[in-house]
Amino acid sequence: MKIPVVFAVAAFLPPFLICLPLRAADSAQSDAERLKILEDAVRQLQQRNAEQEQRNAKLEAEVRELKSRNAPFAPVLAEPERKAIAGNDNKAVFTAPPPPLVDVHPGASEYKLTLGGYVQVNFEDGDVSAFEGRFGQTALKDRFRLRRARINLTGDFAEQFDFKVEGDFENSDGINSNRTAFSGTDIFVNWHQFAEANVKVGQWKAPFGLEQLTPDPSLIIIERSLPTGAITPERQIGVQLWGKPFANIWPAGKDLLTYYAGIFNGNGRNTTVNDNNNFMYVGRLESTLFKGVFGKDSYLKLGADVLNSRDDAGVNISQSLNLLVNSDGSLSPFVLPGAD
Repeated sequence: MKIPVVFAVAAFLPPFLICLPLRAADSAQSDAERLKILEDAVRQLQQRNAEQEQRNAKLEAEVRELKSRNAPFAPVLAEPERKAIAGNDNKAVFTAPPPPLVDVHPGASEYKLTLGGYVQVNFEDGDVSAFEGRFGQTALKDRFRLRRARINLTGDFAEQFDFKVEGDFENSDGINSNRTAFSGTDIFVNWHQFAEANVKVGQWKAPFGLEQLTPDPSLIIIERSLPTGAITPERQIGVQLWGKPFANIWPAGKDLLTYYAGIFNGNGRNTTVNDNNNFMYVGRLESTLFKGVFGKDSYLKLGADVLNSRDDAGVNISQSLNLLVNSDGSLSPFVLPGAD
């Protein structure tokens, strides 16, 4: 009875031992396949995430660009400031703040807008107006004077234009009026699409005289010399063509040559009528040499100016300085006795 049982068990042992290696091999193969599938899936997810991050970065850049174009004056916030108010079920409800009462919107595609200004004050002691030939009762006494008090707005718009609007609150000389009056100084628009040929229209300093053209904050003292005040035309209303011929063909030497050619009324600023039947023609050539050779801010500038204006009889040829010497030594405005 025992022998068949033993043989029966022995008969079943070989197939069982043969199946074990086969099942182990199948299990190892299926694990490798699953691992490969998982690795492929991870790579696909990583690739999708990288592509999504690129799309998100591109969208954020486009949003920033649109905000900078459409609302240059509005602060860019990640999320508008919200205010919590009481709601139902003792839960706070967050609401956006109401829109501002005054909102600023650009009238064109401005890319730059700058608000600036400066104040310059004089203290004068002694014979304040002696240089003008006024003495005694007509002379100005010791004083503080608000020489310049200016505010300006400059900017670029429509990609091809820049502008400047400036006004001055300076004190009057105390003779005609002792109050502070506001008047325009620089008011112009400049078309700068081509660096070689800019077109400027409005009111600004006619291109004549280096000291006159030097900005007020750049002067060593806040007053210019008397000859400059007597013979330079200062601010005028007109049109001007100017540019730098080497700006594009030789960028490193763009300041080697600059030219200016303008046509103006010729009778000062803030005056729309022309006091004669002729225009004032002004031209200037200047060259900046050795820029930065002897130091960071060093250069040599050479310039030449030309001015032509034919005025009628009775025109005061120097608005800012009295030139005619009277018998008592005082000075008075010099008016032309005839056309000249």
